[in-house]
Amino acid sequence: MEKILVIGAGGQLGTELTKALANKYGSDAVIASDFQESVRSKFEYCSFRTLNVMDREAAATLIKEEQITQIYHLAAILSASGEKNPIQAWDLNMGGLLSVLELSKEHNIKKIFWPSSIAVFGPDTPKVNTTQDAFKNPTTVYGISKLAGEHWCEYYFNKYGVDVRSLRYPGLIGYKSMAGGGTTDYAVDIFHKAVNQENFSCFLQEDTYLPMMYMEDAVNATIQLMEAPAAAIKIRTSYNISGMSFSPKEIYDCIKMHVPNFKISYAPDFRQQIADSWPKSIDDTAAKLDWGWKANYDLTKMTGEILTKLPVYFNYQKK
Repeated sequence: MEKILVIGAGGQLGTELTKALANKYGSDAVIASDFQESVRSKFEYCSFRTLNVMDREAAATLIKEEQITQIYHLAAILSASGEKNPIQAWDLNMGGLLSVLELSKEHNIKKIFWPSSIAVFGPDTPKVNTTQDAFKNPTTVYGISKLAGEHWCEYYFNKYGVDVRSLRYPGLIGYKSMAGGGTTDYAVDIFHKAVNQENFSCFLQEDTYLPMMYMEDAVNATIQLMEAPAAAIKIRTSYNISGMSFSPKEIYDCIKMHVPNFKISYAPDFRQQIADSWPKSIDDTAAKLDWGWKANYDLTKMTGEILTKLPVYFNYQKK
């Protein structure tokens, strides 16, 4: 029987991925963990343990006691938040990964998942249909930590046989969590403002294109990658994956078809410079060829689903 530990389960991705894992493998097979005790209520369907990934002794004890076979290590400080405290972001993002890799080596964990990001690319990367092996010169501490992390994952696979797998996520958009400090998070917040009939102030320019993905696609891609035979995983840094690309104006126009009175304004801040350094669209041919990846959601389909489900999930009242 698999026993899966999700570290950083309380975040945007973790909230939905943990539930999907419990649905697939059974609630008894999944342990959600997070350093914030306050997120416990999200995980009434499975076991929850308070865990700081930087406390390696506590993590080792949990792995041994629960006989963990797989780890999904999601704990990280994201791009915009990381720029406010870069040393803290580096310490957590890099230290947490290295701790998990060492523990996985020592305790013979079968498989590890660790998320990378389009933040590994930089201003000198070709912006359109950015390829798997495109030049990388990240300008944020988040991107630097992800690029370094990719190579640590590859190193532990080549040197120690640790089966660690990774995806370079684009901006992730879901309706079950609030925005979490990322540069693409305007595309999460905009839906909350729309359903609450509030005006939205966007921190990016209206024509800023970025790669995005609906959370259901991201969860499906993650589980599909982890279930693929080891021989099919030919890239041990991290795989490009893609869902859609759009600008703030395009998502606004799409929402406005459902919420005609919705209004937007633009007030670009420091996050504009981060966004300008990232790709506008991603080439994910390697993921499609190696393990059959395919996105199911485009902007129109995603928008309709979120605007239907978000008010119910958060119990927003009609005004």
